Amino acid sequence: MTRAPCEVSWFSALCDDDYEFLGVPDERLRSSWEHCRDIALQAESGGFDNILLPSGYTLGIDTTAFAAGIAPLLRRLWLLMAVRIGESWPPQLARQIATIDRMLGGRLTVNIISSDLPGETLESAPRYRRTVEAMQILRTLLDGKSLDHQGEFWQLKLAPPGITTTLGRCPLLYFGGLSEAARDAAAAQADVYLMWPDTIEGVRAIVADLRARAAAKGRTLRFGYRVHVVVRESEAEARDAADRLLSRLDDATGAAIRARSLDSQSAGVRRQAELREGSDDGYAEANLWTGIGRARSGCGAAIVGDPDQVLAKLEAYRAEGIDAFILSGYPHAAQADLFARHVLPRLDHAPLAR
Repeated sequence: MTRAPCEVSWFSALCDDDYEFLGVPDERLRSSWEHCRDIALQAESGGFDNILLPSGYTLGIDTTAFAAGIAPLLRRLWLLMAVRIGESWPPQLARQIATIDRMLGGRLTVNIISSDLPGETLESAPRYRRTVEAMQILRTLLDGKSLDHQGEFWQLKLAPPGITTTLGRCPLLYFGGLSEAARDAAAAQADVYLMWPDTIEGVRAIVADLRARAAAKGRTLRFGYRVHVVVRESEAEARDAADRLLSRLDDATGAAIRARSLDSQSAGVRRQAELREGSDDGYAEANLWTGIGRARSGCGAAIVGDPDQVLAKLEAYRAEGIDAFILSGYPHAAQADLFARHVLPRLDHAPLAR
């Protein structure tokens, strides 16, 4: 059976998440239009397929505004624009998505985040029900259809929108979360289920579970894997580079960084902590290093090794059903260049087929 190319994306640090030494702020690497623009341009010149533009209400710069600003500067790179549902009115968000998609000539994908409304807290189950409703509304409007939605959170009756995407249909929706409610939401409405780092066995179990949940709803899912990378010409150099990242971090600073994230109590974050706490010498399994999680909530592990080892690890994930990778490294522009030179040309990769 011939396997389709995988999508390989990089990460632009819109949320104050770029360091030479983890936990040590560096003015040169702060989130700004100029710095994040340069990361995106580096990813394009390096040959990546897509780039994640993350979103954090309390951190960094605005994602939607940045996406609109960077769109005219790109020639082939896709954007994976993160949108926080708690901060959005779906019809207006649909217009923004359609407009930016037009600016990109159809090269837009959307990462749905099941966020709260700033200043308010909604329990997990209703928050995910609201996110499912939002995805339903977005799909209808971005498919260019009229909307008659009478839901728990929105009651809307709207004519077909005046602007549609380049292809006249909703872009791929990427969505992640490990809780039961999150998994059910992904099965109901997502196109690509995103997961954070896990062991090969853990990835296998998650893929099997989500495939079954989607099939029960008459749907199929593709799968994405978000992970950091530390690649050098030899394994020893890569491990030294990983150790250097943590060389100026103290435990109190790391704990403060993890705690300030809005998702610091989520099921996904708990799983990252389990991997870190159960690892042997910082490695949860061969070449999967959990040290990054000491100074980061969320995606807390990296593939560490020489080019052959990093490639083999990615291919092992592909064999478990992963269709898309969202990679990053510290500092982001420099690590994008290393990965683009040492590993990317050896991967069969392309933007995910629509």
